[in-house]
Amino acid sequence: MREDSHTEDHKLDIFAIIAWLEQDGKLSPADLQKAEQYARAGINAQKHPLKVLADCELGDRSQSGKLMSLEDLTQWLAPKLNVPYYYFDPLKIDVAKVTTLFSKAYAANYNILPIKISDDEVVVATAQPFIRSWQRDLNKMHQGRIRCVFSNPDEIKRYVDEFYNFSRSLKGASTQTGQNEISNVQNLEQLVELSKSSDLDANNQHIVNLVNWLLQYAFDQRASDIHIEPRRNQGNVRFRIDGVLHQVYQFPKPILNAVLSRLKILGRMNIAEKRLPQDGRVKTQAPNGKEIEMRLSTMPTAFGEKLVMRIFDPEVVLRDYEQLGFNKQEMQVWSRVSSQSHGIILVTGPTGSGKTTTLYSTLKRLATPEVNLCTVEDPIEQIEPSFNQMQVQPNIGLDFAAGIRTLMRQDPDIIMVGEIRDMETAEMAVQASLTGHLVFSTLHTNNAPAAVTRLLNIGVPGYLIQQTVLCVMAQRLIRVLCHCKQEIEVDENQWQALVFPFKSPAPKKMYRAVGCKECRNTGYAGRIGIYEIMENTQELQKLIVEGCDLAQLQRLAIKEGMRPLRLSGAEKVAAGLTTIDEVNRVAPERIKI
Repeated sequence: MREDSHTEDHKLDIFAIIAWLEQDGKLSPADLQKAEQYARAGINAQKHPLKVLADCELGDRSQSGKLMSLEDLTQWLAPKLNVPYYYFDPLKIDVAKVTTLFSKAYAANYNILPIKISDDEVVVATAQPFIRSWQRDLNKMHQGRIRCVFSNPDEIKRYVDEFYNFSRSLKGASTQTGQNEISNVQNLEQLVELSKSSDLDANNQHIVNLVNWLLQYAFDQRASDIHIEPRRNQGNVRFRIDGVLHQVYQFPKPILNAVLSRLKILGRMNIAEKRLPQDGRVKTQAPNGKEIEMRLSTMPTAFGEKLVMRIFDPEVVLRDYEQLGFNKQEMQVWSRVSSQSHGIILVTGPTGSGKTTTLYSTLKRLATPEVNLCTVEDPIEQIEPSFNQMQVQPNIGLDFAAGIRTLMRQDPDIIMVGEIRDMETAEMAVQASLTGHLVFSTLHTNNAPAAVTRLLNIGVPGYLIQQTVLCVMAQRLIRVLCHCKQEIEVDENQWQALVFPFKSPAPKKMYRAVGCKECRNTGYAGRIGIYEIMENTQELQKLIVEGCDLAQLQRLAIKEGMRPLRLSGAEKVAAGLTTIDEVNRVAPERIKI
């Protein structure tokens, strides 16, 4: 660190920071004068100097006058102080462990927060690296090396509050039930422990706080799913972010059971029933006022009930086709077929490939006041006021086929069927299209041509598929590179392997994932769709017969203009949106023609 000659505790000097900014050519003369006036005024003497400068709204001359945020200033200052910069990623911090080192009052007083504790080292985030009196106290408690990292003062304050409040709730809940007590009678390995059963109240304030923290945490991390999974001695919490699962936390078993019960109560599910799968939904409001819907699903496992919450983006139906990932050609084809008056349009892909997002976005555009749009879903993914939505309830005989039969008597123009699973549902969808309705639905197939053979296998006659199916679209979601991406040399062989057997010139630029604070060092931020659209042309209709050859169907579909998933992915690589490795991960199936 600079200023190592000082042995006494002292705070960062705002004038020294301003001088460094000037030396680095970051301040215009006007901004320099403004910063010095703020510093001399001394009105904000108790504030951290970086917060004072952030409040000045200084433009960075080295970046075309872009305003320097508190985070920008923190990241810039760290190397000046010879202290490593640290950006908080809560997913990588063991909250229960780091909050045992200091009390909340002590951490708040010095605005410090431990982020990693091991036998030989303690890493502590601080915004005042020249205040070291707390290190002398820490040396008395821990024999390992103490290492400081430099962080945003606001972020330290935020996570001191969040982590210690979470830890307090966890300890409060733990004191009301023994750590070794097992309270879930569904655990197949706990028969000898049943006499020790001790349930924790799901409405206990500590449990309420834990659940609130968990949900807010998931929203902040852009999670699409929350997995709460029981194990032999504890429970795991994992978030799916951009399609990849991340371990978040481990709860003691009794606390996990209480958290599960709390979520089941919120989802209006039967908390006493732990032997059968259940579905529920929760609508909550984030601090920014945005309403967020979640779909809950429980499943009995060997160690107890598992719960998965799917988080729905409320803006999902407001996305246009370009935001979804359609190119101009795909947009034109999809818009044309979805504007037809009757027929069947199928969207295919595995679970989590964005089929629901595509359908809701499309239906939102079609749901005008002049159109009666009805859906039958299992379950209703997201409540949309412009649709008439019905949920399948097999326990009372309301399956997809019965739902379509009911909708047919409701004078519909457009029908959306959640999924075609069996012959009866397929027959009803075909009948609906033959009687002048536009039907949207989904199938689980690997590519678009496979949807035809899937319908044939279900039992739909080929001549009915010829007459009714307008289009099949297969899709996947690929991760989008963060702005921290780095240009790399184009690998011609790797590119040709991606587009094989097509001949396509390699792009002039390609990028690799790097990782930064904003993408949590993954190199990716967000996802976008890649698509394979097969229109049912007259030539294709001739091949749609019982026992038709899938490879032959795929070859003809490509000849008729279908662009396979890997080519759609290659287009995203050429545009600098993603990497070849990501396309290979999501669409590994090689093109065969």
